[in-house]
Amino acid sequence: FFFFTGLLKLAVLVSILFLVVFLAFELLESNMNLNLGKVLGKRVFMAVLMLFSATRPPRHKCGLSKSCPEDHFAFKITSGAASVVGPKMCLQDNVLMSGVKNNIGRGINIALINGKTGELTKMDSFDMWSGDVNHLIKFLKEIEDGSIVMMATFDDPATKLNDEARNLIAELGSSSISILGFRDNWVFVGGKGIKTKSPFEQHIKNNELEVL
Repeated sequence: FFFFTGLLKLAVLVSILFLVVFLAFELLESNMNLNLGKVLGKRVFMAVLMLFSATRPPRHKCGLSKSCPEDHFAFKITSGAASVVGPKMCLQDNVLMSGVKNNIGRGINIALINGKTGELTKMDSFDMWSGDVNHLIKFLKEIEDGSIVMMATFDDPATKLNDEARNLIAELGSSSISILGFRDNWVFVGGKGIKTKSPFEQHIKNNELEVL
């Protein structure tokens, strides 16, 4: 049924386009008033646009399945896939970090947002395989109160993590940081000064088998 409806709409669209071309030639050949031609052409063109718009599904910010309330921020985060596909962070339909923007790195990727304005204030990535965890700890300690904190993993996020770093992230509202392991997938949105655990967190354990 839906396939037949789509074909019918396509046929109508093609017919209207042919009608536009035909009317344009008729207007030229019969030397009709130019203003009339413009008005008629504009009306037919608007009809084509309306038909095309009616066939397109509504688009929401960051590609979400539905719109957020006006007093909320729309966001979407995806973690990296192994060491191949990098993570992506989107806020209010603006991509903050992604492989395309070339501003992500192996380990834990973090974007800080002003909790009142929704403005990006700072972002960085921290290599938890061969990097220095103290750089991450320093970054976490300098986060200002009222900041929204978005985190996404890429490749290995946990080898260099120590208790101090995990506790600082837990204070931002994370429930899963204590069990985050080698090459786990993890996305998290929390806040500095949050009093409860954040509901915006997903953790998928790496189930890769070791061959002995």
